[in-house]
Amino acid sequence: MFEYFISETAASKGYELVDSGDGEKLERYGKVLISRPDPQALWTKGLPETEWNKADAFFKRAPTSPSPSSGRRGEPEWSTRGEIADRWQIEFGELKFWIKLSAFKHTGLFPEQLGNWQWIQKLIETRKLKAEKPVTVLNLFGYTGGASLAAAAAGAEVCHVDGSKVAIGWARDNAQVSGLEGKPIRWILDDAAKFVQREIKRGNLYDGIIMDPPAFGHGPKGETWKIGQNFLPFIESCKQILSKEPLFFLINGYASGYSALAYKNNLFDLEKKFGGAVEVGELTIKETASERLLPAGIFARWSGK
Repeated sequence: MFEYFISETAASKGYELVDSGDGEKLERYGKVLISRPDPQALWTKGLPETEWNKADAFFKRAPTSPSPSSGRRGEPEWSTRGEIADRWQIEFGELKFWIKLSAFKHTGLFPEQLGNWQWIQKLIETRKLKAEKPVTVLNLFGYTGGASLAAAAAGAEVCHVDGSKVAIGWARDNAQVSGLEGKPIRWILDDAAKFVQREIKRGNLYDGIIMDPPAFGHGPKGETWKIGQNFLPFIESCKQILSKEPLFFLINGYASGYSALAYKNNLFDLEKKFGGAVEVGELTIKETASERLLPAGIFARWSGK
């Protein structure tokens, strides 16, 4: 038997899930209210359309049929009500982030990850009290850097790897506005799998590993990632660069089609080898308009003694 954790992110000064339903969510980032699709919102909206129409920005779905004039299907895009800055800052999880209405309906922040960040920080801070050497953390598929910043703020030396130059630039900007530009964070533009193989050859080891593998993606030189084909050899390679007394191993998942239990089963060998415990669960965001929780991802994580 084991406990299935439900991690809840509640409303804060910088972020709020105001309402959700009918395949959409209404969120506040700082003072900016946005509406965008979310297929997990498989229920009816709690607030009337008059409240949803107050959004400053809407993400329009692509038409399901071709345009009569062009014969082509339109592209999904953002539509704004009034003027909105190209990007704006918010405070979230004791850090600061640049928010931007980017392609594929993303904003650059995944607020559901707050519980994982706090878990990482607590482990790092506890280890620092017991050991003189620094805690080293590797964040793979690091995107805009939330987990990297959380680890660095707790006192870890961090290696942040992503295959997108734009994402790394965004992450570095987030570090700067969070006052962490002077912290020991290495920003690596590379294919995650290739980087790990090189770290094995170099003999570099890490106390903590974080990964958020996409279902499909590309590296900076066109390398293809398919989770069904690449995940198992990749995670086994990552285990080879764990230190002799590792602290944690965190796997996040979103839209990959797998259960959190599938990720959990890949961490049992760490529990057998190093002790500690494996946890599994779901990442959610709590609405302020109701008690409903919006599913936003899954996780499996191991922590040592």
